Amino acid sequence: MKDVFVVADNILSPLGNTTAENFTQLKKNISGIKLHDNATISETPFYAALLENNEWYTKDDNNNFTKFEQLLAASIENVLQNCSVDARDKDTLLIVSSTKGNIGLLETEVKSAELKERIALYTSAKLVADHFHFINRPVVVSNACISGLLGILTGMRLIRSGQYKNVVVAGADVVSKFILSGFQSFQATSPQQCKPFDKDRDGINLGEGAATIVLSSEARYAGAIKVAGGGTSNDANHISGPSRTGEELYGAIKNTLKEAGLSPSEIDLISAHGTATIYNDEMEAKAISLAGMLSVPVNSLKGYFGHTLGAAGLIESIVTLQSMRENIILPTLGFQHHGVSEPINVCSNLQVSDLNNCLKTASGFGGCNGTVLFSKTSTN
Repeated sequence: MKDVFVVADNILSPLGNTTAENFTQLKKNISGIKLHDNATISETPFYAALLENNEWYTKDDNNNFTKFEQLLAASIENVLQNCSVDARDKDTLLIVSSTKGNIGLLETEVKSAELKERIALYTSAKLVADHFHFINRPVVVSNACISGLLGILTGMRLIRSGQYKNVVVAGADVVSKFILSGFQSFQATSPQQCKPFDKDRDGINLGEGAATIVLSSEARYAGAIKVAGGGTSNDANHISGPSRTGEELYGAIKNTLKEAGLSPSEIDLISAHGTATIYNDEMEAKAISLAGMLSVPVNSLKGYFGHTLGAAGLIESIVTLQSMRENIILPTLGFQHHGVSEPINVCSNLQVSDLNNCLKTASGFGGCNGTVLFSKTSTN
């Protein structure tokens, strides 16, 4: 089975326009979440991590990119400038992941057949792919909040199958009234900064951002951190409520470890989904317990970036990769008092530790779960 290496990555968020800029802020315990009073998004003030400047702006050939597409293009442009993977190569594919894409256009545009086509995720993917002259038709991955992570797994599997040598996986989402009001209707948003795994947690903060990972099986990248395995599952429980037992996420974790040929004791860090909702955090804690990893350090990054939806799995995977490169475990911002039924090892302080094998988990509406495992090679 072919090794699949991570050869370049980018995070574009309110904390910075590159992975390095973002990680520097994270190490300082700086959050992108602020209180916003924006009537075009919400009638009441709300906490979120929003991109409030256009320093990331990427202009397309016809000046036709939406904010969502600008974010995708800016993130992709950064990684392509920092690696030798060629978008024009027949062995290179673009995968675009998003939960909502251009859905915000429903608020501002007249309903029409043209609008229906414009908000289609494939329309955005093709515009961005054409901008960078990708030869192959792009692939769209949209499966609620595991979209970014599932994009990584899809890229890994396409490379392992021999269909491509290189895959560029990019994801983005923006916050609009349509999206925020949906979470507000579920009473899932917090009136304060979110507190993953804390006993006083009361909901999520949304976030905007984009991220890109470049995967490759080419021998010249041997020695980079590799995607060692991954898994997916579905709770089959409720359209918006996660499993009450955690068994389904545990199933994805178990299959991931099996694929990677690792035992629970060999995992050095779990980057959890950690949305700070009552039921998600409890479900994840139960899954981690079932997996026999109660002693493994766990963190959630939602207190820094908010929940960036289709970009979350990518952003948080890249932070995990950078943590492995620097052997640093970031704390769970907002966590103070243990608030789940299982005694998982939630990190509350920055730690220095050898990180060789790290697990990333994600879950989403419809009961979807995803896991991906990153491992250092012997030459790291």
